[in-house]
Amino acid sequence: MMVLLCRVRRYRHATVIAAILVATSLPPAIAQQAAVRAAAPSTSVFDIAQTGVEFQTGDSWSQNGQTFRLYGVQACVRGTQFTNPAGVKTDCGEASVAYLAALIRDTKPRCSAVTQAGTPPIIFTVCAAHVGQNTLDLGTILISQGFAFAAVSPTGKPFQFTYSVVEGEAQKAGRGLWSAKDLPHPTKVLADALNASERPR
Repeated sequence: MMVLLCRVRRYRHATVIAAILVATSLPPAIAQQAAVRAAAPSTSVFDIAQTGVEFQTGDSWSQNGQTFRLYGVQACVRGTQFTNPAGVKTDCGEASVAYLAALIRDTKPRCSAVTQAGTPPIIFTVCAAHVGQNTLDLGTILISQGFAFAAVSPTGKPFQFTYSVVEGEAQKAGRGLWSAKDLPHPTKVLADALNASERPR
């Protein structure tokens, strides 16, 4: 955890705040195109529960019957594979989920709702994680450690530019999933799936 703290200390002032502009960002694949319906989330500030949480992906979870997703963050896609340091093919999405679950267990984040979209609604959030005496953005930690990526719009623009910068740093350093030469980057995976669905049959 001390290594993680050193890695992300320089990003602490880049924490995303809840006043950011609402943009589109739905869960994987084609849903990324849908427009976010700006509405007042039913839960404004909340803690991620330490029990009874179902992790759906490396950037989303459900608790008390409500689904939440980290705003501007894209996890690896379940079902895609990379080669881990031991030379074993591993599910990339599961690796993202495991890291998110461990981080939430260790840092006990508090989240602020940004907006909600979809039916049933998904609440998009930014979360503050507690690392020692420091409070750090959960999305920044995930991306800076190489276990998540900056979510982008259908035109390829990141929803949070800061996350894109952090991702570039993680890639250069070869952290986390970036250590794999065959990393199935989710942006490409989702774009390929979208293009395939739009091809004439």
